[in-house]
Amino acid sequence: VIDAQQTSSKPVLACWMGQQLIASADRLFARHHVPCFSDPESSVEAFACLARFYENQQLLMQVPGPLSSHSEPDIEGARLIIESVLAENRQALTTAESRALLHAFDIPVSLSIQCHSANEALVAAESFGYPVAMKINDRHIQHKTDVGGVRLNINNAAAVRLVYKELLEAVRKKVPDIKSFSVSIEPMYTDPFGRECLVGANRDPVFGTTIVFGAGGVKVEVLQDTAIALPPLNTFLADKLINQTKIAAMLGEFRDMPAVNRDALIQVLLRVSEMVCELPEIESLDINPLVVDERGVLALDVRIVVAHHVKTINRYDHMAIHPYPTHLTKQEQLADGTDIIIRPIRPEDALIEQVFFRKLSTESRYFRFMQELNELSQDMLIRFTQLDYSRELALMAVTMEEEEEIEVGVARYSMNPDGSSCEFALVVADEWQHKGIGTRLMNALISSARQQGFSLMEGEILTSNQPMQRLVESLGFTVTASLEEPSIRLASMHL
Repeated sequence: VIDAQQTSSKPVLACWMGQQLIASADRLFARHHVPCFSDPESSVEAFACLARFYENQQLLMQVPGPLSSHSEPDIEGARLIIESVLAENRQALTTAESRALLHAFDIPVSLSIQCHSANEALVAAESFGYPVAMKINDRHIQHKTDVGGVRLNINNAAAVRLVYKELLEAVRKKVPDIKSFSVSIEPMYTDPFGRECLVGANRDPVFGTTIVFGAGGVKVEVLQDTAIALPPLNTFLADKLINQTKIAAMLGEFRDMPAVNRDALIQVLLRVSEMVCELPEIESLDINPLVVDERGVLALDVRIVVAHHVKTINRYDHMAIHPYPTHLTKQEQLADGTDIIIRPIRPEDALIEQVFFRKLSTESRYFRFMQELNELSQDMLIRFTQLDYSRELALMAVTMEEEEEIEVGVARYSMNPDGSSCEFALVVADEWQHKGIGTRLMNALISSARQQGFSLMEGEILTSNQPMQRLVESLGFTVTASLEEPSIRLASMHL
């Protein structure tokens, strides 16, 4: 067992049952750092803890990036829709408004025409072609099928008039207080290979906005097959959310059913994640059913409820996890014409961060860390790249060389224990100094700190680091001598 532990890349745990008879084995295991347990249950539990720790470390690495590589969502248009709803003292969006919100975030949704009479319904049905579906429209009705407000497979003009009358009578019987409403005419979506899913979002009083995925359709309450995740999501987290449900097994190929387009489903989850991140007014969102097949996805019905949100300095205070601050990314051009990108650091930047550090001169390393460092340890890399963006920020300047990002500078701040001030640090690659990169990074960092509500930014600078002192003074910092350490100067600026 000891030999296996020393040569294996996998963790080795031992379970030696007994008391006096295994005392020598216990000592031998302890000497060679092999964990030994007295019963199988404890060893299995310990192994499960190791597995959970590994999974949690993987999850810590997940920081969603922007979705702009696919198509830019119309966030401003979506905000205008919500503002108009709230201005009318409404909370529930109409069918048309809800569908428009999905369109704004590039989520495929079925065609629909809103009608206020049997004749209008007939014209809409003829324009689509038969068969069609007819659904009740009223912001007070949460589940259309519960009040008999859904009719499917309407195949001709006579049936449209008849079903319109029957639908109105059925709804009025179930909801006698209803005054006026409309119906939606939609093309009947029939797909023998489609699976009905549910994608939604809800506001939790403790955890903030959550995202829900599971089996959809009219049986959603009976099946109770849902999983919940905290946004923001990325591809890894969205895929993990899907796999936590029973319907995940039905998304693959079985019998004569082809596997669904899982990438398209993941994209919907990512879009919903971005929607609830950028629109804090959303109280609940229910896309049900979302039909998924081998070609893609299509939302057949959606319900969205909004509420007033008090704006604060932190634009993501409605979320438990601060998303990647994409809005801080910007492209700039140096005086010599070189293009650089200033963006927040991500966990996957650990490699280029290490390469950047290795290329720094001994003096630059000492000025930055105030000690001799030859290599960034794994713990330091994790601390520098895996950030809680609500408490700290690192802005890196990168340039492209042979289609690869090269880090040329980084500025960062971290919140002090008082919660109202932050400490900054800055380092620029030696060959890129005196090009204005430090000034651009610090200006962006100061602006971000103001947006986060910090009132003071401060930092320590070695007395011998004259270029850094001149830089921060030009930005408005006050530089004073440290009373405790003569070799250090204190820089501070009220934000």
